Amino acid sequence: MSQRSGQDDPERYLFVDRAVVYNPATQADWTAKKLVWIPSERNGFEAASIREERGDEVVVELAENGKKAVVNKDDIQKMNPPKFSKVEDMAELTCLNEASVLHNLKDRYYSGLIYTYSGLFCVVINPYKNLPIYSENIIEMYRGKKRHEMPPHIYAISESAYRCMLQDREDQSILCTGESGAGKTENTKKVIQYLAHVASSHRGRKDHNIPPESPKPVKPQGELERQLLQANPILESFGNAKTVKNDNSSRFGKFIRINFDVTGYIVGANIETYLLEKSRAIRQAKDERTFHIFYQLLAGAGEHLKSDLLLEGFNNYRFLSNGNIPIPGQQDKDNFQETMEAMHIMSFSHDEILAMLKVVSSVLQFGNIIFKKERNTDQASMPENTTAQKLCHLLGMNVMEFTRAILSPRIKVGRDYVQKAQTKEQADFAVEALAKAMYERLFRWLVHRINRALDRTKRQGASFIGILDIAGFEIFQLNSFEQLCINYTNEKLQQLFNHTMFILEQEEYQREGIEWSFIDFGLDLQPCIDLIERPANPPGVLALLDEECWFPKATDKTFVDKLTQEQGTHTKFQKPRQLKDKADFCIIHYAGRVDYKADEWLMKNMDPLNDNVATLLHQSTDKFVAELWKDEIQTIQRASFYDNVTSLDEPEVDRIVGLDQVAGMNETAFGSTYKTKKGMFRTVGQLYKESLSKLMATLRNTNPNFVRCIIPNHEKRAGKLEPHLVLDQLRCNGVLEGIRICRQGFPNRIVFQEFRQRYEILTPNAIPKAFMDGKQACERMIRALELDPNLFRIGQSKIFFRTGVLAHLEEERDLKITDIIIYFQSVCRGYLARKAFAKKQQQLSALKVLQRNCAAYLKLRHWQWWRLFTKVKPLLQVTRQEEEMQAKDEELVKVKERQLKVENELVEMERKHQQLLEEKNILAEQLQAETELFAEAEEMRARLAAKKQELEEILHDLESRVEEEEERNQSMQNEKKKMQAHIQDLEEQLDEEEAARQKLQLEKVTAEAKIKKMEEDILQLEDQNSKFLKEKKLLDDRVTEMSSQLTEEEEKAKNLGKVKNKQEMMMVDLEERLKKEEKTRQELEKAKRKLDAETTDLQEQIAELQAQIEELKVQLAKKEEELQASLARNDEETAQKNNALKQVRELQAQLAELQEDLESEKVFRCKAEKLKRDLGEELEALKTELEDTLDTTAAQQELRTKREQEVVELKKAIDEELKNHEAQIQEMRQRHGTALEELSEQLDQAKRFKTNLEKNKQSLENDNKEMSSEVKSLQQAKMDSEHKRKKLEGQLQEFMARATEGERAKGELAERSHKLQAELDNVSALLEEAEKKGIKLAKDAGSLDSQLQDTQELLQEETRQKLNLSGRIRQLEEEKNTLLEQQEEDEEARRNLEKQLQTLQAQLCDTKKKLDEDVGAMEGLEEVKRKLQKDMELTAQRLEEKAMAMDKMEKTKTRLQQELDDLMVDLDHQRQIVSNLEKKQKKFDQMLAEEKTISARYAEERDRAEAEAREKETKALSMTRALEEALEAKEELERLNKQLRTEMEDLMSSKDDVGKNVHELEKSKRTLEQQVDEMRTQLEELEDELQATEDAKLRLEVNMQAMKAQFDRDLQARDEQGEEKKRALVKQVREMEAELEDERKQRALAVAAKKKLEMDLNDLEGQIEAANKARDEAIKQLRKLQGQMKDYQRELEEARACRDEIFTQSKENEKKLKSLEAEILQLQEDHAASERARRHAEQERDELADEISNSASGKSSLLDEKRRLEARISQLEEELEEEQSNMELLNDRFRKTNLQVEALNTELAGERSAAQKSENARQQMERQNKELKTKLGELEGAVKSKFKASITTLEAKILQLEEQLEQEAKERGAANKIVRRTEKKLKEVAMQVEDERRHADQYKEQMEKANSRMKQLKRQLEEAEEEATRANASRRKLQRELDDATEASEGLTREVSSLKNRLRRGGPVSSFSSSSRSGRRNLNLDGASVDLSDDDADSRASDLNDTQVSNVE
Repeated sequence: MSQRSGQDDPERYLFVDRAVVYNPATQADWTAKKLVWIPSERNGFEAASIREERGDEVVVELAENGKKAVVNKDDIQKMNPPKFSKVEDMAELTCLNEASVLHNLKDRYYSGLIYTYSGLFCVVINPYKNLPIYSENIIEMYRGKKRHEMPPHIYAISESAYRCMLQDREDQSILCTGESGAGKTENTKKVIQYLAHVASSHRGRKDHNIPPESPKPVKPQGELERQLLQANPILESFGNAKTVKNDNSSRFGKFIRINFDVTGYIVGANIETYLLEKSRAIRQAKDERTFHIFYQLLAGAGEHLKSDLLLEGFNNYRFLSNGNIPIPGQQDKDNFQETMEAMHIMSFSHDEILAMLKVVSSVLQFGNIIFKKERNTDQASMPENTTAQKLCHLLGMNVMEFTRAILSPRIKVGRDYVQKAQTKEQADFAVEALAKAMYERLFRWLVHRINRALDRTKRQGASFIGILDIAGFEIFQLNSFEQLCINYTNEKLQQLFNHTMFILEQEEYQREGIEWSFIDFGLDLQPCIDLIERPANPPGVLALLDEECWFPKATDKTFVDKLTQEQGTHTKFQKPRQLKDKADFCIIHYAGRVDYKADEWLMKNMDPLNDNVATLLHQSTDKFVAELWKDEIQTIQRASFYDNVTSLDEPEVDRIVGLDQVAGMNETAFGSTYKTKKGMFRTVGQLYKESLSKLMATLRNTNPNFVRCIIPNHEKRAGKLEPHLVLDQLRCNGVLEGIRICRQGFPNRIVFQEFRQRYEILTPNAIPKAFMDGKQACERMIRALELDPNLFRIGQSKIFFRTGVLAHLEEERDLKITDIIIYFQSVCRGYLARKAFAKKQQQLSALKVLQRNCAAYLKLRHWQWWRLFTKVKPLLQVTRQEEEMQAKDEELVKVKERQLKVENELVEMERKHQQLLEEKNILAEQLQAETELFAEAEEMRARLAAKKQELEEILHDLESRVEEEEERNQSMQNEKKKMQAHIQDLEEQLDEEEAARQKLQLEKVTAEAKIKKMEEDILQLEDQNSKFLKEKKLLDDRVTEMSSQLTEEEEKAKNLGKVKNKQEMMMVDLEERLKKEEKTRQELEKAKRKLDAETTDLQEQIAELQAQIEELKVQLAKKEEELQASLARNDEETAQKNNALKQVRELQAQLAELQEDLESEKVFRCKAEKLKRDLGEELEALKTELEDTLDTTAAQQELRTKREQEVVELKKAIDEELKNHEAQIQEMRQRHGTALEELSEQLDQAKRFKTNLEKNKQSLENDNKEMSSEVKSLQQAKMDSEHKRKKLEGQLQEFMARATEGERAKGELAERSHKLQAELDNVSALLEEAEKKGIKLAKDAGSLDSQLQDTQELLQEETRQKLNLSGRIRQLEEEKNTLLEQQEEDEEARRNLEKQLQTLQAQLCDTKKKLDEDVGAMEGLEEVKRKLQKDMELTAQRLEEKAMAMDKMEKTKTRLQQELDDLMVDLDHQRQIVSNLEKKQKKFDQMLAEEKTISARYAEERDRAEAEAREKETKALSMTRALEEALEAKEELERLNKQLRTEMEDLMSSKDDVGKNVHELEKSKRTLEQQVDEMRTQLEELEDELQATEDAKLRLEVNMQAMKAQFDRDLQARDEQGEEKKRALVKQVREMEAELEDERKQRALAVAAKKKLEMDLNDLEGQIEAANKARDEAIKQLRKLQGQMKDYQRELEEARACRDEIFTQSKENEKKLKSLEAEILQLQEDHAASERARRHAEQERDELADEISNSASGKSSLLDEKRRLEARISQLEEELEEEQSNMELLNDRFRKTNLQVEALNTELAGERSAAQKSENARQQMERQNKELKTKLGELEGAVKSKFKASITTLEAKILQLEEQLEQEAKERGAANKIVRRTEKKLKEVAMQVEDERRHADQYKEQMEKANSRMKQLKRQLEEAEEEATRANASRRKLQRELDDATEASEGLTREVSSLKNRLRRGGPVSSFSSSSRSGRRNLNLDGASVDLSDDDADSRASDLNDTQVSNVE
């Protein structure tokens, strides 16, 4: 859009001719014809008038040719009244529709007006000719003007942005978008030109009148501005090209950022570029050119430069596809010189320019490298390397290395590098990729160099204006990756516009006080943006594209499949409608539906390069080239080129790029949120997304201005506009979207005065004739018009209307005006007709007189006397005298009239003189009064001056405070930056976590492969193990036989040796026994004495223990009473606390009421101010009336004085009201303060109360500890006594156990062998049953296969019929899609059933393994088997039901085909039904999904319960076995006891009378035994008492636990409340923590899975010994079933493609719902059964858990509790730290808000003083006005004629003063507005302060609760540690006692053995040996040791003594 200054008048291209617009003829035509817009193929829309309405159709008559047409009502669009013709802002149109917008743009364009506003948009249409509207005069015309003051122009947009930047100190942005050729670049240049002119930092010459369209732009005054303008030619030459649409099309997007200092001068600039079309450097379409620089260089280079750069002709370069195509009106040679000049101005050095041109030449040379294919192989070769030599010379590379890198590059394979030969296609592709990358890097370097030249670090920029020049929305027939990026950008920009428009609308409505439900229209575009950019859950298009780039075998097709799979259900995503469509997928953007073709998207996204050539370029001898390529090796990893681009003539799958670095990469680059570090692979989409996010962040921080450029036609013809093309662009540019947003609100706004002036004609009697406020007048007019309240809103200064209301009012107005005009015309016509009639009557009478005179003349003319009379009469003098007399009379009359006039004038003058004298006296009096008033005013002025000085001092203080606030703001900004840096660190940590997650995923894949290998090895090892186990069994059998033989022989030898030794020992003992008899008797007497002493001691101990027990009982009762009292106190304290909380809530409610009162007072104050304003206005009106009527009478003067007194009284009343109001506010504040103090006191009391409670609780806990220590001491005493009692019993049990263990082991082995045999039989039977079930399942699957084949055949027939009926069925495609979704859900249900089958089979395998492992759990396995059978039957039933459903579907399909014609008639009805069914289906799907999740959860719980039940059953069996063994051991011990008793009786019967001493000893022994029995009973009683005490202790512990649980629950409830409040404050941090936690969980899960796998491996290795053939058979069956399931899945997937087109009608939905409901009922029954089984299992589990918990010790639980408490304490400490940090933040916020409140209060006081000052000044001006008027009157009365000039000057002064007064009034109004705003701000700040205070109180409470909870937990931890130490101490004491007991038992055994030896020495040899031999045999039967008690040993010893004595005797 090149514009040059012409000779035309520029105003005709800017301003609208309003005379044409306000043409009454067009207005009347519009009203009469009811003109509307109807669609037209040729003109878009045509004007027509409505003739007739026929239901939904309308008959219209075209305005152009008068033809009639029938149009649907929905297609008609209303036409705006002619008043809105060529309107400058289309948002003001009353009918906002596409036709009106297009018509307005067309009218303005044909009138030469190319700029039009549309709300926030400035729409520009390319004129394709030079317009004189860009000169410096125009710039000066727009400079300093507001947007609404001047017509639309790009300069107005620039000026508004510049002024907003300076005034608001807010960064600005100007967004220019549009198609190629629409004029974006030219408008961007005009913006830069305007800013360079307006904001240049140096002002020199003023005569720069060079036109802006000339090749050399306007030379600005400063060097920086000049460079800024000269950056454009350089960027255009390197980045622009000729296209079919545009001769100078920008092939890249740019964002130009111009920095300004505080004073508004330009201090620097920066340019960012986006999406350079680098593919244009290697190939161009027909009639298009590559970038301008190539043609400029070849055309403009001199001979010396050509030889240096090795340049050739245009046609010698392959990359210049179309040769030299000239641009009309431009010379490439001249443009080259301009580019060189611009580079010199930008201070480019000669070396830099030469190096850049070398790179440009090298890009051309790349295209001339020719490769050929060798004859025998596909390898490429370079037959001639002259071009390569030229290229290497230009780029500073070695030719051989370059050719080697291209033809046979080195590739990393594992750890080694291998050379790989390239094909011709691969080599060509590599060269083209290098050429593109080379040019792209050159362009990036150029932009960086320009930015370096424009950067000015001397003066820092305070703010900036950014100009975005980027391509608009593009919709081609097929769109590629570049269009997706451009459309994605425009979606984001449109969202920014919608959000900005929403904010401005909201501000406008709030400013005018209009109620409106605000809608953020920016959220409308969020689903489409999420579809493109979402990183995960589910991933968007860009994320999926990046993900596919990581997989080596990924193709464009796999990308499209994955995209449809992930996003198929998205509302903005659509699949291609037909299989023949060329598009792969569709996205619904805001501008319409766009079809995308995904060809070579992976290649474009990865942009692969030849790494070998990149390294050569990095090592180039040319420093410039090395600098260009240095980042390729260091930072950016590219896709491996050689493994991917195999050959271009192969299928597309081989061309798609994968990555060879995936295995070696440490980090990943998925998603846009992850910031990639050095060395990471970066995709094009990822880089673009990051740059776009930065751009959008910049734009969001600016105030945006939108410019939309539109191309009118593709022929580049001026004055031609294609309507459809413009409409498409308006839709794509978002203009129509903005109009859609406008229509949601009230787009038409009119000021009250204008509305009243224009439409008062419609309501003639609604407004009274007296003065009335504009708002009240408009309200009365609206009521009279009877408009719907929804169609309008009345604001403070405007009235708002919805679309179309003003058009209706215009119609009514036109009709009213036509009626008035008709009436006026009729009156005028009547008057004219009557006047003409009277004239005609006069003419008629005159004619009659003439006729009569003529007749008389005709009669007399021949009479002679008549002739004589006529001749004589003139001669007579009498006739003359009469004439003279008549003349004299006339003169006399005139003189008399003059005399009368003079007399009258004299009287009048005398009267006036008298009047003037009176007026003079009056004025003198007034002058006296005014002089007095003037003196008073002087005094007032002096006072005001003093006040002014005070206010100035206050203002200085406020300015100092503002500076302090700014410094604080700066510090806050620094803190914000720190927080941003912290967030960035967190994001980096997230990246690291993501990298670790990817690592773990890779490790998981490798681990799974290893596991598979290990499983195969395990199977082999199991086979080997089974063989080894068989051999081991045989060897074990042999070893057992040999060992049994050996043991038998050894036992025989031992027995013989023992017999011999015994006999010898008996001989010796019998000889010595006689000698030692006396000694033994003495020793027995000593023992008797000792036992007597011990019994007395024991009795004393028992008495002491009983006394202690009684004391403990008393203490326990006391403690229980104290505990109950403390509990009661605790309850009372909680009740008091609740009361305090209630009081706090009541006080808060009172506070809220006080706040409401305060707000009401503020409302009253506003009303009073309004009244004051109204009274002021009435006062001013009265004053004006008084001043007008001042000259009339003195009575009016008195009225005036009275009214002034009334005004003074009113002012006094208002002041009193203000004082009262302020006093009330002060009282409210005092009440508020007192209430806050009371609340704080109550909180302190609650805290004190809480501390007292904690102290009481601590004392109770100490008492409890003391009691527990006393109980423990009692337990220790009891344990001591029990240990003494159980010493001898343990020994006896040991002996007995040894005796029985051998026999029991033998019996167990036999029983176990029998059980194993039986279990093996059962297992084999189970396996046979499972095989039979598998065969049944296979048969069922085969039947299903046959059914599926039948359905496939039927489906094929159905598809054939559907192809015939495709035309009819297109209308029902939406219904079909919904049914297809339901079908997919059914398939998902089918897949779930298959998964259940697989899980059941896996459970079968698990049960088999557990049968092999756990032999004792057969009953549990049988139950599992039954459950599995039930599940299998249920699945079979479900499969049968599905088959039945399929049959029903086939039957209904045929019936539905017959009903299809009927359904076509009932289509509308069916749509409603389908929509309802869709809702039902969604609800049902949700229910089904919930039921599925519930059933899955219950199935998992059932499996867990079954596993626990099996474990419990095995434990129960083992315990029952142990119990049986103990019972058997007991029976054997009893049997042995009986045998020993019989032996003792035999011995007693065989004794003689010898040995009275022995009898005495027996008697003493019996007495001692009785005493021991009594002691035992006493000990048992003591044990019972101890048990009672323990029970009491347990009760206490249970109570304590209940109290703890209740306290924990209370704490948990409070913690939950605190957490809910905390969540709202730390939501963002939580999200980050959640992401980190997810990553950690995934890592932990991976580690846990790894550990679990290792454990499984260990278990498998341990279970290898127990494996057998059954497992192999089960594994084979499992493999068979898995293969069958895979076959089923394949067949199901094949059937899915055919079944996609089955269900087309809604009735099928209902049947399907019924079948699904039946399934749900079945699932509910299954669920109920599983619930019952689960409950049963839980009961068993609870019982077993109770048994286990009773048997297990509490040490492990204590340790676990300790660990848990420690973890909880650490967690609480962390939470406490977080709470403290939150409290600090809240305190900071509270301080800041206090400071803000103080500042606002000071501002409010300042504003009030200013308002008072302005009021006083206004009064002073009024007084001065009065004085001047009095002076004027005096001067008029005194010297009226002399001082006319002075009077005119005074009148001028009066006018000036009145203007000043009006300005003062305006300023006062503005001050009042500011006061209102500040009051609103103060309200908001007060609310914020209250919120902050509430939050602070809440957080204080939470902190106190957390502290108390932490203290409590610490105390609990200390108690647990003390209990643990006590338990350890008691354990050590028990260990010591056990050691003492063992030592005592050893001593006793030694004594017993010595006694036995003594007794043996005394008796006969034969009997004793026999008895001992028999006893030994009994004892050594099982080879086990038997423990004897003390009593048994004593009795045995006494029996032996008796026998010995008898034998001796």
